[in-house]
Amino acid sequence: MELLNILLQVASNAGLAGIGAGLAAVGAGIGIGKIGASALESMARQPEATGDIRANMIIAAALIEGVALFGVIVCLLVVLA
Repeated sequence: MELLNILLQVASNAGLAGIGAGLAAVGAGIGIGKIGASALESMARQPEATGDIRANMIIAAALIEGVALFGVIVCLLVVLA
């Protein structure tokens, strides 16, 4: 909750950098949602490949979340610097 308050303050005071941090977070959420939906559809079509699909889904979601975290950190550094 504290991080959310900090992000909201930065977004209100920082202009484009705050908007960029918000877009990075929203974009990551959309991307992970699409990965989850596609993985569930793939598991329904090929139940025997569930383990492989799940592992690949988790790896892809972690990579997307890592990139989003870097985007938010860079935006925060631009604001605070």
